[in-house]
Amino acid sequence: MRRPIIGITGELEAARWGNWIREAVVSPVTYTRAVERAGGTPVVLPPVPAHSVPALVAALDGVVFTGGRDLDPSLYDEEPHEQTEPPDHRRDRFELAVMRAVIDADLPFLAVSRGMHVLNLVRGGTLTQHLPDRIGNDIHKPDPVRLTTHDVQLSAASRVGRAFNAGSAKVPGAHHQAINRIGSGLLTVGWTQDQVVEAVELQGHAFGVGVQWHPEEADDLVLFEALVAAAAVKPPAEPAVSVEPAVSVEPAVSVEPAVNGDAKKPKHPARRLNRRGIADRPVDLDPAHEAGPGTGHLEQADAHQQPAADHGDHAGVPLEEGERPQDALEPQRHEQERDA
Repeated sequence: MRRPIIGITGELEAARWGNWIREAVVSPVTYTRAVERAGGTPVVLPPVPAHSVPALVAALDGVVFTGGRDLDPSLYDEEPHEQTEPPDHRRDRFELAVMRAVIDADLPFLAVSRGMHVLNLVRGGTLTQHLPDRIGNDIHKPDPVRLTTHDVQLSAASRVGRAFNAGSAKVPGAHHQAINRIGSGLLTVGWTQDQVVEAVELQGHAFGVGVQWHPEEADDLVLFEALVAAAAVKPPAEPAVSVEPAVSVEPAVSVEPAVNGDAKKPKHPARRLNRRGIADRPVDLDPAHEAGPGTGHLEQADAHQQPAADHGDHAGVPLEEGERPQDALEPQRHEQERDA
């Protein structure tokens, strides 16, 4: 049986091989191991230009949106908080475009931590930039480096609840941001005791799950197994399209006897018909999203009340100043190339 191909979003960072320094596509190996152990074939996805995203998504059976640094607050019309990390604009644009294409294609996906924030912004939601300002403590990220285990309550009827076969779970995580106003079409299916959203599902989607914690770091891979199982289900085949013959054959035309030595030409020469080409429906990388308020915690906003999700999603545009975290290593690279 063919193993489903699961794309895992990566990012560009400076990396070192021996004495060489190069920009590389990187992703924590825990994601690839989790997909492999769950029965899928993992493929790390590089941040490609927007025009390449539809073809990239078309080659996949499912996608994992990985965790990482904070998203650009301007994407939800806010100024950066002093605790918000500098954004990776290239990665932001790429993952927003992929999320839209995945939703449009009804492709199964699992959005982890930052990935759940990407999902929420695409659906018109907003984020709390620094959670301690809202709840009064740093219980969701007590250690700046290590993950800690905490309890989450789950909707037993949800995909996440059915995967765990329970109404609660202990999960590993660490985050200082969270969903504020929930996006259109998203349903809260997991939360903590202090009313922080921990899991959402995209209603009407084949398998669209976002979690605030890091399931790739857990011993139990139930969410990855559920993703791979959904990705293994083939959509119904498209009905066959009949192709009309290129040439319509007319009945034989009788030729009258020659008059003055000339034969009359047929009155109706054979007619040629054009073949009909069928083009794939293009993916809309910048759909209009409905706007509106929401309360942010566990309440779901009405679909007609959501604001626009993204204000500049153009993957592949030239990088602006400050978008290349590897710039500090570039002088070493150039010196190496001169000495080579």
